[in-house]
Amino acid sequence: MKFTNVVAAALLATTASAFTPAKPVEKPSFALHAKRVSFKEDSRRKLVEGINQVANAVKVTLGPKGRNVVLERNYGAPEIVNDGVTIAREIELGDAEENVGARLIQEVAAKSDSKAGDGTTTSTIMTQAITNNGMRSVTAGLNPVALNRGIRKAANLVSEKIKELAVPVTGIEDLRNVATIASGSIDMGRIIAQAADKVGDTGSTVVEESQTLFDEVEFTEGLTIDRGYISPYFVKDQERQLAELVNPKVLVTDAKIDDVNEIVPILEKLVKSKDPLLLIAEDVTGEALSALVVNKMRGVLDVVAIKAPGFGNRRREYTQDIAIATGASFVAEELGITLDSVTLDMLGTADRIVIAKEMTTIVTD
Repeated sequence: MKFTNVVAAALLATTASAFTPAKPVEKPSFALHAKRVSFKEDSRRKLVEGINQVANAVKVTLGPKGRNVVLERNYGAPEIVNDGVTIAREIELGDAEENVGARLIQEVAAKSDSKAGDGTTTSTIMTQAITNNGMRSVTAGLNPVALNRGIRKAANLVSEKIKELAVPVTGIEDLRNVATIASGSIDMGRIIAQAADKVGDTGSTVVEESQTLFDEVEFTEGLTIDRGYISPYFVKDQERQLAELVNPKVLVTDAKIDDVNEIVPILEKLVKSKDPLLLIAEDVTGEALSALVVNKMRGVLDVVAIKAPGFGNRRREYTQDIAIATGASFVAEELGITLDSVTLDMLGTADRIVIAKEMTTIVTD
């Protein structure tokens, strides 16, 4: 009897444990970021506070007597700047609603920088003034739509008046004054003015940090591309690792060339005319590259191939600019021009082209 009870107790224990419900499996939770929604006075107040915080940090740099701002970096040493758009871009506020206002003022400064290249601090201060006075008027009961129309009309009138009062830059003295204010240095302003006066209205002037203790001015005539030769076998000057073409022809295309048969017709014509060739394409690979290298090394044709600069849509714009600068026809299937139909009169020309490992300089006619 005791044995039976023990067995029964063990059976009950086993049965009970077997049918005990298991702990539920915890499902992973996917928490979405909640959106904070605010209305009326609260939303406007936060928006204005964010705009004011960015504008107050930027406006101290206004004008030739403007002060500097120290920016902390996540890596490296802090940076001292007096550029409005640079300061605005670095600011991110902890309050999400205030940060919306900061993002708005950053957009204003960025658009002024991209469209005009200057006046970012002025745009920021004007935005702050329009926003604060506009919010005050709306709070007082003014119609926001009517206020917007009035601001736009006033902006058009002010723009027309500024154009009437504007004095165009006419000589090197005006250039020097503008450059001195922008750079904050009389010596640098003089150097920039001399460089800008020499390259003219259509030229480009760039200020870079020097590796020496002296200020230097370098002039580059023609067009500079940040692309070099595809293969080192194109190099003629082994000491300087350069390839130089004198009075060459220039073929510009957006195609990727890997079939040598596509360029054989124009190469045969160039062999007969004995003209050097600079080939600018999206890429040159396979049999096409091998054929160019062999002809180069054998002295049959003086040719150098480089990749087109830029990426995506900008690459196409760059190649079109190069074609215009050299007087070449832009070879593209979209325009109905294929590589095997290119003739000599469709090639561009240049006085001299110097191709380095990572840079090409085209001195145009």
